[in-house]
Amino acid sequence: MVRLFVRGIVKRRKLPKSGLRWSKAELEVETGEGIITIELIGTVAQWLYEGDRVKIEGEVSSSTKFRVYRIAKDGDILLYPLFRKEYKLERKNPVTGEPLYEYNIVAREAETEEDYRAIVELEQYHYASKKELVAIWRCPDGKLIESNVPPDCENGKAELVAIKGSLPASRFLVLELEKRQSFEPRIVAYVRVDPPIPLMHRRIVKNGKVEIEKNIRLKVFPYDWIYPTFWPEKLLKKLKEELNELRAKYGRKKALYLLSEKIKEEALKRCNSAGARIARVVVHPDYRGDGLGMLAVSAAIEWVRERSIPEMKRRKHFVETIAQMARYHPFFERVGFKYLWDTASGRPALYYPLTNEAKIRIEKFLKEDPYARKHGGVLYRPRYGGIKPLASPIMIKNITKMYSSELDVSRLQPDLRTVLEAFGVRRRIIQKYVLRDVNLEINPGEIVAVVGMSGAGKTTLLRMIIGKAMNISEEKYRPDKGEVHVPENAQLAALLPGELEPAFGDEPLLQHMYE
Repeated sequence: MVRLFVRGIVKRRKLPKSGLRWSKAELEVETGEGIITIELIGTVAQWLYEGDRVKIEGEVSSSTKFRVYRIAKDGDILLYPLFRKEYKLERKNPVTGEPLYEYNIVAREAETEEDYRAIVELEQYHYASKKELVAIWRCPDGKLIESNVPPDCENGKAELVAIKGSLPASRFLVLELEKRQSFEPRIVAYVRVDPPIPLMHRRIVKNGKVEIEKNIRLKVFPYDWIYPTFWPEKLLKKLKEELNELRAKYGRKKALYLLSEKIKEEALKRCNSAGARIARVVVHPDYRGDGLGMLAVSAAIEWVRERSIPEMKRRKHFVETIAQMARYHPFFERVGFKYLWDTASGRPALYYPLTNEAKIRIEKFLKEDPYARKHGGVLYRPRYGGIKPLASPIMIKNITKMYSSELDVSRLQPDLRTVLEAFGVRRRIIQKYVLRDVNLEINPGEIVAVVGMSGAGKTTLLRMIIGKAMNISEEKYRPDKGEVHVPENAQLAALLPGELEPAFGDEPLLQHMYE
């Protein structure tokens, strides 16, 4: 065991040839005591270059007991071990406020191939994924296959090569169930964090015409907060002459491959933004509606703030996200994001300040920009209109309802009739009071729950109100005695299975609700 507390300079790194995100990489660091070699996961090591200053402390022989920091201008940044934090998410009874159940969640950076396979499985459920097949796999013979599940290879196990749509600069945070049943998935959500997108323009409507305002972010944040970001396309334009030379020598396909590797490496090396972008938030379909989306975003914000994700080079000032679904679900805003504008493509852009300086700049923009003043940083607004209160109470006065049925065995099969007749069952009238002299007043604005054992008359009581409100003349919707008063402005909706049900066509339920 070697215990260290040293500062040094990166002399060399050796990245894994495959499985960069989960495989080990070697890092040689020159210190005052000589050169030491440490192992880091590839997704961290790819951001370290010759000449970078680092600090190492702990037991180098144990991957869980040593820590590596980047020595940056604005403070040391913890690079390794990977981010990991435990959370408890309690779900409460919406009526009583009492705890119903609790999730024990571990939010951590993805670190194994199994983690990334789980991400591929979840990616299929993301609403904005334009890829029918979201992953690329490589068989041992080198064959590449697009598939959402590990494909069968003739001569061994398929290796996950890439998640389509993600960037070489992307980092992934997974939410893992610490305590789960055998039938529950291990990973229930993930967040993908990227550098800020290179260009962002604003779509505005001026005098009835759509206009595009270029580089809108620079009205809020300094240039050096956004740039240099991960922008391989810009490098490709600069290297067009080199591409032509390689194409003449190797052909177009190989030339693009050779140059793309060079561009990727250079783009990663240059990337050093003071912002981050939440590019994906995906929750397992069986766990949506329980607040895991908000928890995932909150954990990602903490991850970015603590570790300066994704590139881990300087302090982060803001987190941005561009999400159409934010119009219809406010979980980004509930976490603290502010809506600033629509992008040129019409998608809302929201921002979360990580520093007080960023907060001041966002508030200033919302106050001074003529378009931002109109929405005030709020994107999501409930679509439901106001509900007019009842003009008067619903009154049930001395109502009585008796059900009567006739038992007649004459039409039964002879063998069954013989058995029943042996017990004296032939023909009789069966009568039962379900409601007797019931009085009830439901005032406007009240929510009333009717509880009782089976056969107590709950459904019958509802039928009395339904019959009056909907003017149903059928006997079972009318009391035998007493009166029911329902105000004229009452708009009733009811569901009695097999008896009174909404009329649906072949359209999906969501479409029916919308229309």
